[in-house]
Amino acid sequence: MKRHEFLRGLHKATANRNYLEIGVNDGRSLTLSRVPSIAVDPAFKVVTEVRCDVHLVKATSDDFFARDNPLAHLKGGRHPLRNLRRGRSPFGYWRRTTLDLAFIDGMHLFEYALRDFINIEKHSDWSSVIVFDDMLPRSIDEAARDRHTNAWTGDVYKVIEILNRYRPDLVTVLVDTAPTGQLIVFGADPENTVLKDKYDEIIAEFEVPDPQKVPEAVLERVKAVKPETFLEADFWRPLARARGRGLGRSRGWEPLRKALEGLTADR
Repeated sequence: MKRHEFLRGLHKATANRNYLEIGVNDGRSLTLSRVPSIAVDPAFKVVTEVRCDVHLVKATSDDFFARDNPLAHLKGGRHPLRNLRRGRSPFGYWRRTTLDLAFIDGMHLFEYALRDFINIEKHSDWSSVIVFDDMLPRSIDEAARDRHTNAWTGDVYKVIEILNRYRPDLVTVLVDTAPTGQLIVFGADPENTVLKDKYDEIIAEFEVPDPQKVPEAVLERVKAVKPETFLEADFWRPLARARGRGLGRSRGWEPLRKALEGLTADR
């Protein structure tokens, strides 16, 4: 399954009420959204019709998240009357705005992707679904920090190890999409500052010159789940229902964690 087909399925499976995209380029992935959206790119060149209520931000993601209220555009999508019409709790309108689905596909260097995750997590909660693109390079050349190939993932694959080591409270799922895979992250905790606190330490260890030493497990996609299996999993409907009811982390996260660990245990 190609990545845009998978992303289309992910929009449907998550039943997301809003969407954030880092890295717009020509807008092909943005066209999949049908909900209030924010798309951030310092040099986007959208050439495809976009069919959603979108705020296009021509800025770096760092500058965007430095704004006083970066998610202001998404507040309108949570109006209490609109929520009631859709069978959702109206009280979400008065809570802080949180992201349901976020897609990180900006600069293909791990430190940029990691900062994007840190910033996105501040505006997320346990039921948010955060997606990293280009996590399974097919060769060492494709994974280079200094781009010298047509197809290029850069070294964002390092985020896999960083999250597993520094944030074992999260659940990460590698998905074997074409051409270069994706990583889905569940269990975001906006109160957790470990990655921010350890950022300099992480950079000092993981920023190394080319050629990158890409783990064989990454190149061979050893732990990657088939996209069809992931999209057809049983946890999506309970997740959307719990989010719609405003279920807190203490009640919602453990059942989701167990379901996700059951999915990845088969690999």
